[in-house]
Amino acid sequence: MLAYVLYTALAGLAILPLLVYWRKPYFLHDLRYAITAIQIARQLVRFSTKKPFFSILDCFLDKVSKQPNKKFLVFEESSYTYRQADQESNRVAAALSSILKPGDTAAVFVGNEPLFVWLWLGLAKLGCTCALLNYNIRSKSLLHCFSCCDAKVLLAAAELREAVEEVLPSLKQQGIRVFILSEGDESDGIECLSDKIRQASDEPLSPQLRADINIKSPALYIYTSGTTGLPKAAVINHERLWMASFLQSVAGVRSDDIIYINLPLYHSSGFLMGLCGAIEKGITVVLKRKFSASNFWNDCRKYNITVIQYIGEIMRYLCNTPQRDNDRDHKVRLAMGNGMRADIWADFLQRFGNICICECYGATEGNVGFVNYIGKIGAIGKEHFLHKMGCPYALIRYDTEKEEPVRDSRGFCIEVPRGETGLLVAKIGARTPFSGYAKNKQQTEKKKLKDVFVKGDVYFNSGDLLRIDHEGFVFFQDRIGDTFRWKGENVATTEVADHLLMVDCIEEVNVYGVKVPGHEGRIGMAAVTLKEYMEFDGKAVYQHVKSYLPSYARPRFIRIQNALQVTGTFKQMKVKLAEEGFDPNVIQDRLLFLEDNQGYVPMTQQTFNSIAEGRIKL
Repeated sequence: MLAYVLYTALAGLAILPLLVYWRKPYFLHDLRYAITAIQIARQLVRFSTKKPFFSILDCFLDKVSKQPNKKFLVFEESSYTYRQADQESNRVAAALSSILKPGDTAAVFVGNEPLFVWLWLGLAKLGCTCALLNYNIRSKSLLHCFSCCDAKVLLAAAELREAVEEVLPSLKQQGIRVFILSEGDESDGIECLSDKIRQASDEPLSPQLRADINIKSPALYIYTSGTTGLPKAAVINHERLWMASFLQSVAGVRSDDIIYINLPLYHSSGFLMGLCGAIEKGITVVLKRKFSASNFWNDCRKYNITVIQYIGEIMRYLCNTPQRDNDRDHKVRLAMGNGMRADIWADFLQRFGNICICECYGATEGNVGFVNYIGKIGAIGKEHFLHKMGCPYALIRYDTEKEEPVRDSRGFCIEVPRGETGLLVAKIGARTPFSGYAKNKQQTEKKKLKDVFVKGDVYFNSGDLLRIDHEGFVFFQDRIGDTFRWKGENVATTEVADHLLMVDCIEEVNVYGVKVPGHEGRIGMAAVTLKEYMEFDGKAVYQHVKSYLPSYARPRFIRIQNALQVTGTFKQMKVKLAEEGFDPNVIQDRLLFLEDNQGYVPMTQQTFNSIAEGRIKL
């Protein structure tokens, strides 16, 4: 009898894992995520309570002490160990020590290169905050981005001197010191910094310079586009910086990995999740100036890359390259990023091998994010009870025509049931703060949704429509408002419209994004009316957008109308225009297409077919 009971018990234990898997097929993944999340929370508490505060810079210095000769940064034909990186950033700190004091902000206007990293580390050693300027911005946008973070100095790459000189009179008027990272080419209002850095000592400065920094202190300003027409400076404090860097732990990055970063360092993806995450893990970074589909896998083979970062478009570009016999000849085992379409995801895995894809979701300024730690194709994340306990969020019903949440008879928002699309909102509280935008109270308040479920509560409005299925997987559906994404960048329609209105022949403008077959996001299109007795000047429009807008924000299609359609409340109508797209068969209005290096040319059915079939690259 006893033997029978023992046999039955052992048999039950043997089939228990099968029963658990049948009922909860993702149990082990969820358990692993829970353990990692608890470890991260404990680590964050330990860092924040440590005296003095343990920042990502201190983490870097700790790695310098423990692994001084390990490669930290590889760039083109140069490489730098952790010790050498420390010394290079010490020189930057020493050169700037007489110019900046702890608590000051410096704006960095530099592309992807080692000097960008040395500048950031050097500024952190001085106890300063770093504003990461997008090197594509110009004129009014550049001046705005610089001014809204109260920066004391501008540190610019030599190749961006022309862009700096354009706004120099305004900077001089504000008493701003401007430094170009070159030698011996000073002029009125511009000082050279490279020679000062080269001559400076590589000895460490006193840690007392950053003694007043705590986990809530601002660490960075990272700029995000919005519907206001000008970029907004999202305040990234040290807590937020740490949280973003821990993504690599969730994704499964190991201490012996080598990460390939070709995303711009002024972006949160490249800087926070890529560079800062690499420092937290103590791994080697291979840095590229910019993404190149043709060189991507050759670089991965050359540098023995094991971890890559992406945005959705990068994966599509890679899948569109000519197939080669050595497509699977690489050591990449993990890809982290966001915005990958399900069809591209499947194609990528089939072509390039069994690479673990860690898709994630989050906004630079947001207080909520998701991680697809299971690798389910098409999902941006998965719900987990621990995550929801620490970061309360909900999907609420949203009226896309009225552009506002639907509220019940009591005035509260309505949570959508599983499987339905809703607006993502996340509760703002002590554990999930929303720092907002520097010197932009109006836009900060605009992102807050009040009285959501009870009187007095406040939630962060993500501006994104999501859907959560019955297994807890989260799927991105669409963005609300006027901003659209193209080539991984947010495009603010108001800013584009403002620039087009500066062209003499244009009277009114309505800018929107249209879908293109086989492409992620939406590409820019503008409906315009012309001034009386004036013709459309394609050459002037082309020269203007080329001079003032980054390539991803330039409207590729222009639709010339007799009058722009507006709603009863005089709001421009974008939805119908976006649905009609750029098909000459559908649209009777005159259509123009921005042909690379040629300007705006008439849009023909042949051009449309070539775009739809992928023969014309956008």
